Amino acid sequence: MKFGGTSVQDADAFANVAEIVTRAVDERQGQRTRPIVVVSAMSGFTDALLASVQEAMDGNAESAVASLDKHFARHGNVADVLLHPEHASLPELLDRSRIEIARLLGLLAAECGSQSGHRKLYRDAIACFGERLSAALLAAVLIEKGVSARDVDARYCIITDDNYGAAAPLLEETFASTRRQLESLIDASIVPVLGGFIGSTASGETTTLGRGGSDYTAALLGAALGADEIQIWTDVSGVLTADPRVVPNARSIPRLSFAEAAELAYFGAKVLHPKTRQPAVERDIPVRICNSHAPESESTVVGSDTEKSPDTVKSIAHKTGVTTVQVTSARMLGAYGFLRALFQVFDQHRTAVDVVTTSEVSVSLSLDDTTALPAIVADLQTFGTVTVEAGRAIVCVVGEGLRSTPGIAARIFSTISDINVSLISQGASRINLTFAVEEARAAEAVRRLHQEFFETSDSQVATAKEIASEVDGHAQTVS
Repeated sequence: MKFGGTSVQDADAFANVAEIVTRAVDERQGQRTRPIVVVSAMSGFTDALLASVQEAMDGNAESAVASLDKHFARHGNVADVLLHPEHASLPELLDRSRIEIARLLGLLAAECGSQSGHRKLYRDAIACFGERLSAALLAAVLIEKGVSARDVDARYCIITDDNYGAAAPLLEETFASTRRQLESLIDASIVPVLGGFIGSTASGETTTLGRGGSDYTAALLGAALGADEIQIWTDVSGVLTADPRVVPNARSIPRLSFAEAAELAYFGAKVLHPKTRQPAVERDIPVRICNSHAPESESTVVGSDTEKSPDTVKSIAHKTGVTTVQVTSARMLGAYGFLRALFQVFDQHRTAVDVVTTSEVSVSLSLDDTTALPAIVADLQTFGTVTVEAGRAIVCVVGEGLRSTPGIAARIFSTISDINVSLISQGASRINLTFAVEEARAAEAVRRLHQEFFETSDSQVATAKEIASEVDGHAQTVS
């Protein structure tokens, strides 16, 4: 059971998470399975810690430390509200943490202007405090509610390389360490509570796992222990049919395949990070996405198999802030090695490419990161004419069997026939159809498609029921 930052943002949120975990413990009394809890930092705390690192690197250690006072006060408030005064260990832990962070920020400030290799090491050592404090606080709250729980330092479980800031777990060592640290607690019906996002090198230096790190921690622990299920508790009721900010009546999707979830995540949907899926896929462990703010609401199960939607389409994702690049050259015609040389340009500039379409004499592609675009364009001009269009958006329609279902593409493009579409890609995947539109019309396109595939059928069913009811009433009247 992994709980994100918004699930532990204040005292009410901590109490709510403790209730969810307590219920899970009660439901499993006498069963073989037991919950393991992974928790993120309080919402906003990791960002504040990283901002303090930057401030210290600019030489302002004192103000960097002071900037964290309000966040320590938030933790103290949770302890004051939810814990009895005899839990003196929590205020002591907060004090020790503040002192240690101040020491590390001071070391960073002392290296201001130097090229020391310690900066990333110190950065991770500071960034880890959010998760460490959340785990200690939640374990104490659970114990207060009568749950046998223990705060476990995740750095003894997740063993990584030394790529600070985006460390990669060493799986064999991680799985062995996790079993060594947690199996005895689980056998004793003690709920382990760990901070996500953090690990350590074989030599014991603190590391962090980068974006999606807490979810990744949960997946790694689940894979190491052969979990029945990995639950990601967040602030939405599973994966939705569209972004609810664009389509307010978007609904939860009961089941998704790992492949469907991968496509949705890549194109902007709030769903599993690719790193999270990998351990689950390899061990065939289903991942359930739940809403911690509404525990009884619908959830989405992501697994190795799925069910086909009646209209084939499962969800519509979109991503704005996209730039498209087109390279046109007669040299492409009948040539080999052209594409390899073209993509070497992006490789040299360390720029990822999203959607790619080709014709006999042109290649079109989309980019998120345009930092190196001027240099990229200059290099691409050696191949042919380069056209750049900013202010674009990618729309991705996802569903198992999309490519093999006749008429789907016709429905999609007839629904948005007055919206200019480019960069159409379907052949690369059996489960998605992707295209680009003007960013200003992306929301409109998504709303129309959602209405076509998810709302029209509802209204047709409702109309059919109304007709059936009228017919039935008429029959009774005649009778």
